[in-house]
Amino acid sequence: MDATMAPDASGRKSRLRPLGYWLIFTVPALMPAAWWLVQATGSYVCTALPLVWLYGVLPVADVLIGRDRAPPVLAQDTWLNRRFIPWLCLPVHLITIFGSLWLLPQMPWWAGALWIASLGYVGGVMAINVGHELIHRKSRLDRTVGGLLLSSVNYATFKIEHVRGHHVWVATEHDPSSARRGQTPYTFVPRALVRNTLNGWTLETARLKRMDLPWWKHEMLGWTAVVAVFAVTAWFVAGGIGVLGFFAQGLVAAATLEVINFVEHYGLERKKLENGRYERPTPQHSWNSDFWLSNGLLLQLQRHSDHHANPGRPFTQLRSWPEAPQLPLGYSAMLPIALLPPVFRRLIHPRLDARKRASSG
Repeated sequence: MDATMAPDASGRKSRLRPLGYWLIFTVPALMPAAWWLVQATGSYVCTALPLVWLYGVLPVADVLIGRDRAPPVLAQDTWLNRRFIPWLCLPVHLITIFGSLWLLPQMPWWAGALWIASLGYVGGVMAINVGHELIHRKSRLDRTVGGLLLSSVNYATFKIEHVRGHHVWVATEHDPSSARRGQTPYTFVPRALVRNTLNGWTLETARLKRMDLPWWKHEMLGWTAVVAVFAVTAWFVAGGIGVLGFFAQGLVAAATLEVINFVEHYGLERKKLENGRYERPTPQHSWNSDFWLSNGLLLQLQRHSDHHANPGRPFTQLRSWPEAPQLPLGYSAMLPIALLPPVFRRLIHPRLDARKRASSG
């Protein structure tokens, strides 16, 4: 039997896991819900509803519902779960973006800032998280949908850099998305955004040169054109403020991704071998998290240890690794905690130290 799958897994959480995948659509629904509350209460403070839900309510619900460490269930690895749900995220997210931008000119500036921050965090889940899943697949259709999702937040370079850069150099000093022990997100994130953007262009340029292809085959030219189409659409929807909002929500989404990258690999390092190469990435080089609610909502992204050990494995087949580094909470809690470096280090450094003692003992 394939070791990656199990014919059955006991427990209610395991049986309900496919239902959890559909929870991803509750995230874009937060934007119209927030606008409804603005209309019902007359208070623009309600534009912050997605932020409060994602980083206030969700972490509490995560802890109350608990973890799901059961292995993947073969019967749950269906076309509906593996393909249709991620594909559906593209039209849903585009409607969410341009519908939200259409409302933007009606708000005072401070409410507009909260609105765009909320939209950016929604994009971190819907565009970057789902795009990340799809760009690893063999199907050109899957990778194209992933690229369109990433372009909707103006971070299409992630499609190239993540696969050809991050997965090659993860947990080494060569990877902009692997945080060293002692770093803070305030220095890590700006550097990661700049270096990953440049790396995406550089890696694709090197591919063209290696394969002796003409310049117009450069993949980033196509994705830049897609971003331009989205920006023009934002202009027609909401004018100049719509274009500004489009690029601002993308920056929030990309920065959210890099904070998550900060959490996913913080302080973990691959050993350099005698031949000068690094050891193969294993589950020991990524932080794992098994909370049922946030894992369902994020399409098992938090089973990140298995993802880096097996990058081509779809989210419906990702395994839990109890022996991998374990986060004390889900991403919805760890992201805001990462923005408080003393608190983050108090949680994570003892775990790093315990792993170091165990490996040297």
